[in-house]
Amino acid sequence: MSQQLVLESGVEEAKQFARILYVVHALTFFFSFGMLSFIPVIINFVKRPYTEGTIVHSHHTWMIRSFFFYILWLVIATILFVTVIGIPLAWLIGVVAWVWKAYRLIKGFVDLNNNRAMSV
Repeated sequence: MSQQLVLESGVEEAKQFARILYVVHALTFFFSFGMLSFIPVIINFVKRPYTEGTIVHSHHTWMIRSFFFYILWLVIATILFVTVIGIPLAWLIGVVAWVWKAYRLIKGFVDLNNNRAMSV
């Protein structure tokens, strides 16, 4: 088996694993509003170094950043909600953050399937 074939099969395995992580992120997103996404994010952190120099590396980074920015916006929305003054604004931020996270998951999955790296 040639070195190139081994590298290509390794990238394909990494891509398949990243696809699975996108699905797990989506499942936790829909069933817990993303609160359980810390589980696949830990896996993203563990797997990312092994994908250095491939398009898959950018996808791990994309998923990690999506998670942390989503959590940031939810924290802001929660603070506004608790202060009572910003309840309508809190709901708006929460809904926009949810739609944004859904967009990032879909875009990342589609771009991975089309062999495109994410701009991180």
